[in-house]
Amino acid sequence: MLNHYQNKPTNVPRSEISRRQEKIQKELRKSGINALLVVQPADLYYITGLSLNGFFYLPAREQGREPSRGKGFLALEHKIELPEEASDLFQIRLIEKPEQIPGLIIDLYGALPRVLGFEFDVLPVNVFNKYRTIFPDQKCVDGSAAILNVRKIKSAWEIERLEKIGEIFQKTFAYAKEIIKPGLTEMEFSALMEAYAAQLSGRAPHIRVRDYLTEGYPFHILSGHNGGRLGLLDSPASGEGTSAAFPSGAGNKPLAENEPIMVDFAFEVDHYHMDVTRMFAIGSMPDEAMRASEAAIEIHNAVIEKAKPGIALEELFNYSVSKAETLGYADSYLGPKGYQVTFIAHGVGVELVEAPLIAKGKKDLLEAGMTFALEPKIVYQDQFIAGIESVCLVTDTGCRLLSPVPVEVFKCFFDKIEKT
Repeated sequence: MLNHYQNKPTNVPRSEISRRQEKIQKELRKSGINALLVVQPADLYYITGLSLNGFFYLPAREQGREPSRGKGFLALEHKIELPEEASDLFQIRLIEKPEQIPGLIIDLYGALPRVLGFEFDVLPVNVFNKYRTIFPDQKCVDGSAAILNVRKIKSAWEIERLEKIGEIFQKTFAYAKEIIKPGLTEMEFSALMEAYAAQLSGRAPHIRVRDYLTEGYPFHILSGHNGGRLGLLDSPASGEGTSAAFPSGAGNKPLAENEPIMVDFAFEVDHYHMDVTRMFAIGSMPDEAMRASEAAIEIHNAVIEKAKPGIALEELFNYSVSKAETLGYADSYLGPKGYQVTFIAHGVGVELVEAPLIAKGKKDLLEAGMTFALEPKIVYQDQFIAGIESVCLVTDTGCRLLSPVPVEVFKCFFDKIEKT
């Protein structure tokens, strides 16, 4: 079965593909891995610029004086049309079954690799066991880091794409402010926003999640007490409820005036993701919820101001916790007491969640070119959730927003909506 994007023409520049492959080869050499066999669609797209199912073999050696020996090859089990430039970036071979791949490697490179890398973090065990029989004499190791370490630093081309997606988000949130009204259910409001975003982007909102324990969908709309419920622990059949880390969609609860409404929206356009959360209020919201919403914004802005290359990820996390404590939210920051999560941001790009993870105990340092979705949230159990989320870029000297959605509580007035 062909995947969701099969046969869609690539729009990734040749220089971008070459740069990615060369950087991954360098990571392979640093790790002592002779070659990498890539099969996961998101990684295949990143390495080839193509949206398809197949097998990409990338040797660790540099191209040097023998360009053909340093280039990878793409093996396909189905004949499809490919852009002409693809054959200049890597070799393309048609196979009937994966068992033919070792023979192709020998034909093209003279010998099989001693150490062969796979995407162990996403490869199912039964699929790997099949590859193990195809490569019985090779040392098979985890090569995922070689790809993910390169993916976490975005190029200027990638940053430009994220900024264009941000424009869609800005329009979608502005539209949401115009159409929100009491009586719409969370799901109805979600559907209207999703349809509008689909119209702007030219395709249905879609997200790609790498973690096999996580299911992803575009919209989380949580209003009033729904935002304070702890998901299935409180309401096993309704689908209502949330946690600071994993909001659980939208339910049948009607939106009401004077309550906090959290809108958490993520989707992908042309293989890149954006993830934004804003608080809405029809008319107003209770003082306690408004103060929590403003505190979340204050923490959000403080972390962005502090973030810069060279700072440890855990230092940023600890700083946000300290800021929350200073503001009086020690017991509700990142979840109710006893349910608090230990991260405030995740990387975002070809997949919704990727490196870096700004979290407790993470010793890695921020680097220029990293992008992350920063999401401080405050949860009062059985009452409400208040939060914000923005996509940020680490620059050479600091950090800036990539998502242009205004950093504010969206106060909406029903009488204005009635007139429109």
